[in-house]
Amino acid sequence: MAAVLRSLALLLLCLLQAAAEVPVQPDFSTEKFAGTWYVVAAVSNCPVFLKMRDGMKSSITTISFTPEGNLAMRLVLPMLDTCQRIELLYQQSGQAGHYVAAQEKRDLRVMETDYSHYAIVYQVHQNDQEASTALQLLTRKQDLSPQLLQKFRVFIPSVGLTEDVLTILPKSDECTKDFR
Repeated sequence: MAAVLRSLALLLLCLLQAAAEVPVQPDFSTEKFAGTWYVVAAVSNCPVFLKMRDGMKSSITTISFTPEGNLAMRLVLPMLDTCQRIELLYQQSGQAGHYVAAQEKRDLRVMETDYSHYAIVYQVHQNDQEASTALQLLTRKQDLSPQLLQKFRVFIPSVGLTEDVLTILPKSDECTKDFR
């Protein structure tokens, strides 16, 4: 039992250290980042993502910021016969571009963005058994250029993920009316 506890403690320490090494966009601007984004590519070790990735389509995300500086995210995901809506609130961590949702044990970092075309977003979600890591490529339009995809690919190994689970999400306008 003591060995198991030591192993879990070591795992948690490694996860915290790995997350601490993930860079955040220098001089992050909430005003420039707010608005509508499309998730056009993703890579993750999350078991749910891995099961569903072949049927996934591009989703729409709206990002806004509260007066306190917290990040509010509203997602609309095209599912089989429906559009699933998810709303998340991340609290400011003290570093611009880094947000946490303590109740859900989530960590979100904007690693890189030019604000008008793309953003690379890193997320970790810790559940009772394990942590899952995700990297998403967001764009202002659903278009994905080869250059932008290559830029995204460079980030994949830097967060401990592998390119074999990279998923390019096909364009979708199925949920645009539900987004408003």
